[in-house]
Amino acid sequence: MDATSRDRGALSLPNQLSLRVKSEGPKLVPFFKATCVYFVLWLPSSSPSWVSALVKCLPIFCLWLFLLAHGLGFLLAHPSATRIFVGLIFSALGDAFLIWQDQGYFVHGLLMFAVTHMFYASAFGMRPLALRTGLVMAVLSGLCYALLYPCLTGAFTYLVGVYMALISFMGWRAVAGLQLVGTAWRWTELAAGSGALLFIVSDLTIALNKFCFPVPYSRALIMSTYYAAQMLIALSAVESREPVEDYRLSKAK
Repeated sequence: MDATSRDRGALSLPNQLSLRVKSEGPKLVPFFKATCVYFVLWLPSSSPSWVSALVKCLPIFCLWLFLLAHGLGFLLAHPSATRIFVGLIFSALGDAFLIWQDQGYFVHGLLMFAVTHMFYASAFGMRPLALRTGLVMAVLSGLCYALLYPCLTGAFTYLVGVYMALISFMGWRAVAGLQLVGTAWRWTELAAGSGALLFIVSDLTIALNKFCFPVPYSRALIMSTYYAAQMLIALSAVESREPVEDYRLSKAK
């Protein structure tokens, strides 16, 4: 392990996060500007158009650039980062389809985000297994589905159930590695876990608003938690998600 790795491991959580904000923050400036453009113009709330689709997808495009700013070689050398990058591509497709959801493209968007969650879960990996965390996520997912079930009809009865299973699985894998005490934790797990939970909040709000009852300020709640989730998940990709020992060895080389 080199001196930089030892120093990073010795830093407290606030100090490590502060260092990451300083190093990664400038690369996220286009994302923050694009997000502001979305909320200022609010075009996706008007008639569906390619302009409104572009405005909605622009923050995700900026997250593509954020990952590419670390170098193509970085993505090729880290499969987990590549999977998150591919997940962001499918997210943009899902965003575009949802612009025309009232024209019959809601299911298309749902499928794109289902693929996104599969790529994210694959990026987060299966170690540590954290079965108790998985059980908690399964119970919470079941309760949410029980809440939605009376409001669902037709194919959505099954599609929403499968989607909830996928996003809860992704959330389990994101939260499984989260450890805020001791020397084994990494800030990437904090970003991944927080991002996954915000994604679940965003999608649950969409489901409640679409199938059950109008949620006050639903669009602001959905999009603010969604963009924050995607940013945090993208941030979690900037360091390898291989086991800590393998990661430290690779850094030492």
